Amino acid sequence: MSQASLKKKALDYHRLPRPGKLEVVSSKPCATQADLSLAYTPGVAQPVLEIAKNPAKAYDYTNKGNLVAVITDGTAILGLGDRGALAAKPVMEGKAVLFKQFADIDVYDIEVNARTPQDFIKVVEAIAPTFGGINLEDIAAPHCFEIEAALKKKLDIPVFHDDQHGTAVIICAGLINALHVQGKTLDSAKIVCLGAGAAGIASMKLLLAMGARKSNILLVDSKGVVHKGRTDLNAFKKGFARATKLRTLEDAMNGADVFVGVSGADLVSPAMVKSMADNPVVFALANPNPEISPAKAMAARSDLVMATGRSDYPNQVNNVLGFPFIFRGALDARAREITQDMLIAAVNALAELAREPVPAAVLKAYQLKKLKFGPDYILPKPFDPRLAERVPQAVAKAARKAVRKRR
Repeated sequence: MSQASLKKKALDYHRLPRPGKLEVVSSKPCATQADLSLAYTPGVAQPVLEIAKNPAKAYDYTNKGNLVAVITDGTAILGLGDRGALAAKPVMEGKAVLFKQFADIDVYDIEVNARTPQDFIKVVEAIAPTFGGINLEDIAAPHCFEIEAALKKKLDIPVFHDDQHGTAVIICAGLINALHVQGKTLDSAKIVCLGAGAAGIASMKLLLAMGARKSNILLVDSKGVVHKGRTDLNAFKKGFARATKLRTLEDAMNGADVFVGVSGADLVSPAMVKSMADNPVVFALANPNPEISPAKAMAARSDLVMATGRSDYPNQVNNVLGFPFIFRGALDARAREITQDMLIAAVNALAELAREPVPAAVLKAYQLKKLKFGPDYILPKPFDPRLAERVPQAVAKAARKAVRKRR
């Protein structure tokens, strides 16, 4: 499909037959006077009084328990940068569609004009009683870290920044399986991460929690290797600063077992891939164009396992494998937060599912004759119906276990 054809098709999809991708539909009948008297006055007074006496009753009498806010300030829109809050609305509506499609979760998308992180935090805190969970989206680093941390402290419902933790969960699940295919382990793998924003830092933190060694991780940003001699590092990058003489991406890639790219197009050369260790893993996740194309990477090394963020190549690292099901599990467990243990439970559920035989329904959905765990299949497919059961159950179990520990 040509670029012009894709543009027209995308714009028509969003505009016709009515603008946007969402609508509000009543879940209760309202066809008679009796229905109306229950839906609104005088009947609505009864749940109001019950909730006033006990706020937890909102989960019984309203949609709070199945309602998530997808909220952004539009400062880091899906690879397009800072385009403003209103321009982010198509993406937020799209996110809402995915929540409903994959996990039957209702969503209101909310785009906030906020001059500072503090302004954004105040807005979200003020509207939070409406929702059972908050999904932060497309907020630039480092403000996203500050915003999420503050809201987690202030609110008694799950707060989740998908660009950080959703991405981290899928990267970790794919990487565990890729290393398994390559005969390597997470605790011994030498890892290079190109990109020190929300996704990169969150992914490396989750890998550490799952057994990777900080001494084996090299973080690289637009100025080169994040090392202890640099004076331009924010607090989040400082946590990964290494005492090393390596300075460039080329230096870092030499002998590495794993490359994770969450940065920009065409930043990795075939020579860099050639310099990696035997049986390397390359996750080139920049969208729409990866750090190195699969064709170039495969031409450089026949022994690698590769993933991208694109659906037209094997091993797509796609957040839709994570956030709908993580929230489904959190909402089902009435969790007050999404913990690291819940994220690890999601990682393990995804990784384990990819190692199991693939149902015929999945093969039919993707028009495939066969699909088996290996170099070209390290993550489940988004339309695998088993995801909706396995991942939420694992997340909810971890949430309930945390509650028992607190007691």
